[in-house]
Amino acid sequence: MTAHDRPKGATLRALVTGATGGIGLELARLLAADGFHLVLVGRRRDQLDRVAAELGEAHRVDVQVEPRDLSECGAASRLWNEVAASGAGARIDVLVNNAGVGLYGAVEQHDPAELDRMVQLNVAALTTLTRLALPGMRERRWGRILNLASVVAFQPGAPYMAAYYATKAYVLSFSKGLALELRGSGVSVTALCPGPTETDFDDRARAGGDVLFKRLPKLPAAEVARAGYAGLMRGSMVVIPGLLTKLMAMSGELPPRRVALEVNRALWVPRS
Repeated sequence: MTAHDRPKGATLRALVTGATGGIGLELARLLAADGFHLVLVGRRRDQLDRVAAELGEAHRVDVQVEPRDLSECGAASRLWNEVAASGAGARIDVLVNNAGVGLYGAVEQHDPAELDRMVQLNVAALTTLTRLALPGMRERRWGRILNLASVVAFQPGAPYMAAYYATKAYVLSFSKGLALELRGSGVSVTALCPGPTETDFDDRARAGGDVLFKRLPKLPAAEVARAGYAGLMRGSMVVIPGLLTKLMAMSGELPPRRVALEVNRALWVPRS
């Protein structure tokens, strides 16, 4: 795919967080195939180095790796400052805020430190990186930002996933408001809202036990990434991949929203 309106003759660079697996990895592959040089961010250097070698060799693009944990307070600002100091940060044309995590269980049983890390990663780091990327994009009058929300962002909430649902509702609201703020600037913001996807999300969220949500059909991460990338490049405000996901998003916004709450309870409350 070609970004039809992107600047001609410029060396374009994309920064992708959570780039070592799942949707983030697939988005990095699409960007590399489209000729973007990359800054890849993740927690494990060995995985980043493996992805960098794969993409650099396959597509002849420069790939810079930045191993770090964006759930740490202030990590997003430190990342941007260090990338800028390396020279790459002088031009980040596409920002993909993919890194995120879930946390399953009753709120009063969450480790407060883990809860704080989830909010830092899903909300604070995404917001900070977006803020830091905007001035350069605005000055060049071209830029693309993709924020990973979720179909649950359209839902009124869910027991045992209350904080996670709330973080994704923030991402969707922030992205839509900012997209309108930037209208006419040449910079677009897209919220990608996938439903159940073939990633390690359930394991990382520790959604153990028999919960109905885990039985829903899942889309391949590559299919979700392709939909998100197409929407990103055409400047769509929201992308919802798959028919089931669209139905889930629509049902979450229909009145009475109390019904959606009860459906979500059935999806997430352990069956045993």
